[in-house]
Amino acid sequence: MTRHFLAAAALLVSAMPATAQTPLTLERIFGNPALSGPTPRAVALSPDGKWLTSLRNRADEKERYDLWAVDTASGAAHMLVDSGKLGSGAELSEAEKMQRERARIADFKGIVSYSWSADGKTLLVPLDGDLYLAALDGSVRRLTDTPTSELDGTTSPKGGYVSFVRDQNLVVLDLATGTERQLTSDGGDTLSWGVAEFVAQEEMDRRRGHWWSPDDRRIAVARVDESPVAVVTRAAIGADGTKVYAQRYPKAGTPNARVDLYVMTLDGAAPVKVDLGADTDIYLARVDWLPDGSALLVQRQNRAQTRLDVLRVDPATGKAAVLFSETAKSWINLNDNLRPLKDGRLLWSSERDGYSHLFLWKAGKWTQLTKGPWQVKDLVGVDEAKGRLWFTANRDTPLEWQLYSVDIVRPGQVNRLTEPGYTNAAVMDRAASRLIVTRSSPSQPPQSYLAGADGQRIAWIEENRVAGDHPYAPYMAAHVVPEFGTIAAADGSALHYKLMRPTGFSGPRPVLLQVYGGPGAGRQVTHDWVNPLQEYFVSKGWIVFSLDNRGTPDRGKAFEDQIHRAMGGVEVADQLAGVAWLKARADVDPKRIAVFGWSYGGYMTLKLLAAAPGTFAAGVSGAPPTKWELYDTHYTERYMGNPATDPAPYQRSDALTDADRIADPLLLVHGMSDDNVVFDNSTALMAKLQAAAIPFETMVYPGQGHRVAGPGISVHLYTTIENFLNAKVRDRAE
Repeated sequence: MTRHFLAAAALLVSAMPATAQTPLTLERIFGNPALSGPTPRAVALSPDGKWLTSLRNRADEKERYDLWAVDTASGAAHMLVDSGKLGSGAELSEAEKMQRERARIADFKGIVSYSWSADGKTLLVPLDGDLYLAALDGSVRRLTDTPTSELDGTTSPKGGYVSFVRDQNLVVLDLATGTERQLTSDGGDTLSWGVAEFVAQEEMDRRRGHWWSPDDRRIAVARVDESPVAVVTRAAIGADGTKVYAQRYPKAGTPNARVDLYVMTLDGAAPVKVDLGADTDIYLARVDWLPDGSALLVQRQNRAQTRLDVLRVDPATGKAAVLFSETAKSWINLNDNLRPLKDGRLLWSSERDGYSHLFLWKAGKWTQLTKGPWQVKDLVGVDEAKGRLWFTANRDTPLEWQLYSVDIVRPGQVNRLTEPGYTNAAVMDRAASRLIVTRSSPSQPPQSYLAGADGQRIAWIEENRVAGDHPYAPYMAAHVVPEFGTIAAADGSALHYKLMRPTGFSGPRPVLLQVYGGPGAGRQVTHDWVNPLQEYFVSKGWIVFSLDNRGTPDRGKAFEDQIHRAMGGVEVADQLAGVAWLKARADVDPKRIAVFGWSYGGYMTLKLLAAAPGTFAAGVSGAPPTKWELYDTHYTERYMGNPATDPAPYQRSDALTDADRIADPLLLVHGMSDDNVVFDNSTALMAKLQAAAIPFETMVYPGQGHRVAGPGISVHLYTTIENFLNAKVRDRAE
């Protein structure tokens, strides 16, 4: 479920609490402007480093984004594309809506993505289903004007063409002449060209399905045949009625889409099929070109996700040879850190020593560049001439991502370039001369700055200081900074926690345990900006507590692998250890502890209530996967194996298995058009509880997907949750 289990966190955006004179309200948290201040999205540097671009939301409509550019020399900023003036407001195709749902931007408006041309002169901008080319002087050229959406628009590396997918076929537009050429013709129904299949988008973090060669001569194109995938009838229940979709959804243990890879020239003639091996039940994980275009590097993952092969492919013949492989007894985590160098060497991330680290590969020989009980996250930049790399990692503490550099000739000598106390992300220009660093801390909302290659700040892009007329300034005096610490798991592992205590309240306080607990993403305990809803509950007298249990990411494979084929095991034990620790505190009322989680956190809520009846005063479960057999192949089989060959782990781990043990008050929440954790998960739970005569409360949201959000909806959702928790927990008479 990778990012989608971040749904609850994504709802808890941009804010903090209030002074007695200016109380923080749910209406203000979800109102305009965003409480976290101006927080640009999709920040990027032009290939030459002269321009910094980003998507900025409007003060009067924070869900709507426009494209802005900043001259990195002068600091002058101007809007490149005004989405309100340029956009048509046309309804998106169902395919584009689903892509946005996969990227968790379904409720965003205006411009939601863009990309630089390789020459740094123009930017490709999708808007309302069509494609536009924006120049740095503010002029905009419309490239398409059709009733359907053009998907996955891409500017060719040399800037002569734009490719996109229309009606499931790949099309190339010659920018000089304005003429289109459709390279494929048989797309339709269950067959598509040039787009990523469902599990690639949702679980593999591969959102592309076609890749240009560096010389603009060829395109590698994925051919996706969904005919083997079972049809799931999804009823998108909305306020104005119900639409029924026959969705191809690969449930765990069932066939996946068949994905092939072809190499095409710009006339579409004589496509070359890439040899991906005799086993067709594989995942196409990543595709890259060598810098000179002489070969493709293709990552092929087996169905069990215990083996990842890196193939070198001849684009003229399609013949492939294995350069090297990664293997694991549990599963292999994918990454985007493969970087081919001009001299034939490869930079690569591997967990072969138990932690994610950078390696250099040359002709079958490996050099480890980083080492230690910490994780490398993203390879940010490479200066081949100087032999220097920039990357983010949690070397100093698991609670922070910092930016580091290392020289290839001095592996192991790592230099930190960012300030402790913050969680950082970074991007770098192609010349490895400048960086954009975005950071936040528990007392500082997101800010970004331009830095040199040494990490030294050149200028603020967005300082976002909470002062003056900053939206959060009226609430800063009451802001509660979390306490951080560790407790010991049963095996001695250190489990990090975050605790926020209210001020101005007497006596032992009720506790809201906000849980996620799943693998792959969604850690709760980090040194970054505190979400506003947590501050809101603290202002109402709650202690808010979160714990990152075993099985969560970024602590090494041994820590993460403990949930292998055993979901709902150590995670539940660790969270209950956290509850026991809470109950021993003098400031906690042990009879008033509630648990709340969304998606995997919703699953954890159900497992905790069933595992320890009477421990919690109440639980709120949002969009929970209750039966793992209903979830998709790539995510579920990665951790649980294939239920078609070994159903036992599923029977042990499903939330339905022991749901009839739930005895404490439960609020179940779900979007009725959720195509990720489908609504069937909640209806199955409802039926199980009803058959066992177990009372529960529920709130469902017509037309809402996995991320229940939007103007009015968010306020309603959290008003419902707060009212339930107040009645069952906070205001409960002893």
